[in-house]
Amino acid sequence: MAHMNLRDRYDAATAGLEAPFAVVDLAAFRANAADLVRRAAGKPIRIASKSVRCRALLEEALAMDGFAGLMAFTLPEALWLAREGVSDDVLVAYPTADRGAIAELAADPAAARAITLMVDCPEHLDLIEQAAGDARVRVCVDIDASYRPLGGRVRIGALRSPLRTPADVAAFAERILKRPGLHLAGLMAYESQIAGVGDLPPGRPARGRVIRAMQQRSRMELARRRAAIVRAVRELTELEFVNGGGTGSVEKTAAERAVTEIAAGSGLYQPHLFDYYSNFTGRPAALFALPVVRRPGPGVATCLGGGYLASGPADDVRLPRPYLPAGLSFDPNEGAGEVQTPLLGHAADDLRIGDRVWFRHTKAGELCERFADLQLIDGDRFVRTVPTYRGEGKTFL
Repeated sequence: MAHMNLRDRYDAATAGLEAPFAVVDLAAFRANAADLVRRAAGKPIRIASKSVRCRALLEEALAMDGFAGLMAFTLPEALWLAREGVSDDVLVAYPTADRGAIAELAADPAAARAITLMVDCPEHLDLIEQAAGDARVRVCVDIDASYRPLGGRVRIGALRSPLRTPADVAAFAERILKRPGLHLAGLMAYESQIAGVGDLPPGRPARGRVIRAMQQRSRMELARRRAAIVRAVRELTELEFVNGGGTGSVEKTAAERAVTEIAAGSGLYQPHLFDYYSNFTGRPAALFALPVVRRPGPGVATCLGGGYLASGPADDVRLPRPYLPAGLSFDPNEGAGEVQTPLLGHAADDLRIGDRVWFRHTKAGELCERFADLQLIDGDRFVRTVPTYRGEGKTFL
């Protein structure tokens, strides 16, 4: 295997499969997991399930030292994961307005012990209590982690919680503690402007310097504010956890004493959006292969399908990237198409009908919404096929 290049290894391992298909390179997956644990420096990592979306691989990661608990993206997903025994500690990362799912949670004592809901306003509390009846529900308070320089006239970061200051969060915590149907289990603050923004944008060194300066100031401001928030809430009640960070900020967030656990998931697959960070380098672990079905002319090879765009602002970054063979690019008039994707470049002349082109998705788990299965490979060896959420009939969003 040592003499084989990456493309040859992937082609050899999947020789018995018909493209299109998606693969996860287990050696890369495990190496990425080990690096996340190293960066977390002893603090447990709660796996963001939206970045994996495959039950078998969530279980694979949770079995490794350094990982504990899941961060789900919807309550129905959390209920499913808990009932399937994937984890008995599932934090729902986003508020829910699903009254039926809350009632289902309340009616299942084991699930109610395992699952924590996210809240950031009194309306969330009212809705949960109304739907849960007499049952006691665990909740976590989401905190605004955005950076607001110039006296708040500028906002950098995700539009999430309205709760920002220690006074805001303490006052809201007091409201929760007065409600016997709710148990305040923890706090969460996700610093998207640090964890989700690469500081080495390709070909833009000046922008990179600006991003690094912003992130340094944001880290300092948030560390002080997060510590003050945790102190204020701990004066009112004990907390089971304080969650923060993401793949791009693991070691930075872990350095804060106030934070007890780190959230991460994308770093397991290492999609191309996470290639541009100065503090870590992951190995591409999740890829998809498309077959060449046309040769329209010199320097052009056309693949079947490929229009697997990522969520977020509509820009070129949301396109998947041709990966192997190197030297291919999209046609500017067609991009990644719904039913066909023409690829340009000298490398196209070496491709024949039926050959594979290997791609990387922009994001991590979103790839799994396109495929019912993931083909697990290790080196040049096919290991097994495992279903994605979609393959198990689960489409939570």
